[in-house]
Amino acid sequence: MKKNITFVGLDVHKNSIDVALADAGREGDVRFYGTVGGDLESLHKVVRKLQSTGSELHFVYEAGPCGYDIYRSLTAQGLDCIVVAPSKIPRKSGDRIKTDRRDALNLARLHRSGELTAVYVPTAEDEAMRDLTRGREDAVKALRVGRQVLLSFLLRHGHRYNGQSYWTKAHQNWIAGVKMPHRAQQIALQEYVHAAQEQLERVQRLTRQIQELVPSWQLAPLVMALQALRGVSLIIAVTTVAELGDLTRFDSAKQLMAYLGLVPSEHSSGATTRRGSITKTGNGHVRRVLTEAAHTYCHPARESRVLLARLDGLPQEVRKIAWKAQVRLCGRFRKLLARGKNRNTVITATARELAAFMWAIACATIPE
Repeated sequence: MKKNITFVGLDVHKNSIDVALADAGREGDVRFYGTVGGDLESLHKVVRKLQSTGSELHFVYEAGPCGYDIYRSLTAQGLDCIVVAPSKIPRKSGDRIKTDRRDALNLARLHRSGELTAVYVPTAEDEAMRDLTRGREDAVKALRVGRQVLLSFLLRHGHRYNGQSYWTKAHQNWIAGVKMPHRAQQIALQEYVHAAQEQLERVQRLTRQIQELVPSWQLAPLVMALQALRGVSLIIAVTTVAELGDLTRFDSAKQLMAYLGLVPSEHSSGATTRRGSITKTGNGHVRRVLTEAAHTYCHPARESRVLLARLDGLPQEVRKIAWKAQVRLCGRFRKLLARGKNRNTVITATARELAAFMWAIACATIPE
């Protein structure tokens, strides 16, 4: 006897979940089940009731601020569940009404017709490392803002630093020697200095935690291997792996580059081909760190002492890929600049190819 299949659309919010059902093989039969609480226990009651009908259940909900708890809870029970990106859900151009009920019905209908694409759901350990790297990224942003506020305050009162570099020991000594004309202004200055220092210490604490936790991570071999590439420090490697997971899940390097939004946009028709700036789709955190790493390829290819220390103990195949990447990208960087390309365009092109070499190293590191 063939088992009935029911597709369950969930519109998930903080305090509520709207549930819609679509039976397989019935194109018009999509019905609203009801609204339940946003906690897992309320959802589990619905699941038990639906399971009592004997149907095979397939769940779907949109990725959002509520995370992946529902996905992990349902899959732990042996149920089929996917998470989809809101930006990739097909929507009718003339539809101007949006409600939670309609969203749930639409999810169930589209899941039944097979028009939804599931997003990658990280493991709990990978997500934990991702949270740590994002916490450090937020701390770096706060540090940058704190320092900018301090410099703006000094400039507003006529204090200009004439040294070559900011935030060196000499620059900090210069700040410590600044005397404001009023007591209130001196207190404000000192508070700005303390705030910037506290943010710096926060960044350092989070960096140490990443260094301590990486060796026990299941993807630590991949993190170590990626550091064979020039410009890919521990933080950049950890951020890339925490955000993307196992890079070999991409079928090709081109697929990875497109996922990161580093490929040119295109609007072609007939004999006309038009390509524009990069698409900037996908993961912006990885795109940012790759762009940061790409700056280092403006110099001639060489293995510095720092890079040699990172290469120590790595497989010979990984070292060959890393050297090949350095020779190609350093040469390509200079050639593109010589052709008159904008520097930012060259950096973006370098970041795109750097992602491809990362994929190659992952294929050489992680066994099939």
